[in-house]
Amino acid sequence: MTRRHFGVIVGGILLLVIAMGISRFAFTPILPYMREDVGFTFQEASYLASSNYIGYFIGALWAGFLYKRRKGILIWSVIINVASVLFMGIIDVFSIWLALRLIAGITGGLIFVLTSSVIMDYLAHQALSKWSGYLFSGIGLGIALSGLFVPFLANRVMWQGAWIGLGILSAVFVIFIHILWRRVEVPNLEKVEKSAETRVTTGFMPWLIVAYGFEGLGYIITGTFLVDIIHHIPELTAYAGYSWVIVGLAAVPSAPVWTLLLEKTSAMTLLVSAYVLQIIGIVLPVFSQTVPSVLVSSFLYGLTFVGIVTLTTAYARQRYPKQSGLVVSLLTSVYAFGQIIGPLFAGKLVAVYEDQLVALAFAGIMVTVALVVLITGRIVTVRQEALT
Repeated sequence: MTRRHFGVIVGGILLLVIAMGISRFAFTPILPYMREDVGFTFQEASYLASSNYIGYFIGALWAGFLYKRRKGILIWSVIINVASVLFMGIIDVFSIWLALRLIAGITGGLIFVLTSSVIMDYLAHQALSKWSGYLFSGIGLGIALSGLFVPFLANRVMWQGAWIGLGILSAVFVIFIHILWRRVEVPNLEKVEKSAETRVTTGFMPWLIVAYGFEGLGYIITGTFLVDIIHHIPELTAYAGYSWVIVGLAAVPSAPVWTLLLEKTSAMTLLVSAYVLQIIGIVLPVFSQTVPSVLVSSFLYGLTFVGIVTLTTAYARQRYPKQSGLVVSLLTSVYAFGQIIGPLFAGKLVAVYEDQLVALAFAGIMVTVALVVLITGRIVTVRQEALT
């Protein structure tokens, strides 16, 4: 790998640090501080979360139809995304927060899909596809950074300072991205005529897409409320911030590790394993509210959610190499739709049962449904292929 190739990958990692680890998931560790200071409810927090995920759905879907000027759109999306993070700490109006989280979601969806598509196509063209898994380590790195910076900043300059500080950090990353990508040319995509390859409604793909949607619904509840739930368990309050750092640290090597395993094991076997481990990680705090159980839960969650993203997108791109942007966009859109309704369901359940752990139990059930769909789809597809 040349220095230039390495720079392109690092730039892609930083893009996901900004869009996913900070803009999207910094909300998780900041939420307890915002709730204590502002006083809004768990259900109101779910509205802020879902506003972001509605935007993410729009952005991911939109990105699937972009064939020209992808680099320019990507750069402008990053700039607007960083601005939305800064203004979360400057403006103290709930309705405007909803709008800012929506904007952050739209730009985040665009950044994720465009970055994934551009980097995967670039590495495939350079015969370096085995390095694609490293791209998604940016999600975990951003989560770890937000987990470390938020308590440090919030305890000194309040939650507003945490948003502003992370916005400034993101702006610094944008400068590095500009330097690393200044000579990178992103070619326009050509619309591919409909063929057997473009039909994603046959075979195993529909099952994978549906399972991915349920995964999005279940995983995001934990990804949004984990720190807040732990924070409100008196004996675990002191460990709430650490739990998010562990999620990030586990997620950083997750993508490369799962990608390496993909060279030796089938994607289906790895996906099933990742789903099982994630279910255990999500529901563990429901049955055991101890420091070890919370830390193990955080580790398993961080290890698997990026892994499932990596394995699913890698499988889809291998199956549809000429339509990477469209297929990743479709998967991400369904994933994002699940994320929109997940926090809303969680907010309603907590309001009814007055127990935040109910949200984690529901999340575990949804990921279990995703696993059942995945396994059922594989069995049905194999039988159909055997008959043809």
